[in-house]
Amino acid sequence: MQLIAKLYAAEARSAEWDAMRRWRLRQRYSKRVLGRIEQLLVTHRDTMLPGSLLGKAMYYLSGQWPKLVRYVDNGQWPISNNPCENAIRPFVIGRRGWLFSDTVDGEHASANLYSLVETCKANRIDPYRYLAWLFRMLPLTNHVDDYDALLPWNMPTNLR
Repeated sequence: MQLIAKLYAAEARSAEWDAMRRWRLRQRYSKRVLGRIEQLLVTHRDTMLPGSLLGKAMYYLSGQWPKLVRYVDNGQWPISNNPCENAIRPFVIGRRGWLFSDTVDGEHASANLYSLVETCKANRIDPYRYLAWLFRMLPLTNHVDDYDALLPWNMPTNLR
């Protein structure tokens, strides 16, 4: 854990640096730390029962090692894919809820609502504020053509 903390500390220190400077740090420092982690892995992997939780974790790490260390080859690549994981989390959670949609109309309504929320996020609009504004504005629409004005990017900027 201490060695992994060193890798993340180096990334935090270099967060504002340009890619070339971060790459040099990774070549000089992070590769050395990763080498120590790999040495520990190789030393201890075969001393673990493969079926134990720690043994499974070590064999998994061993199999993923080439992918894990790729980030040091490019100063623009992040050390972690957590931002990507966090971006898809709402869909994974929603997928569980969609199993209980009773009708096709309910599924369509859920998909439309998700689309609106994700569109808000993509346009840096607070989804809660947008939905509150939308639900206030919907009763005032008179025609289908009025709906275009209610899309997230058409929300007044002073309400975002």
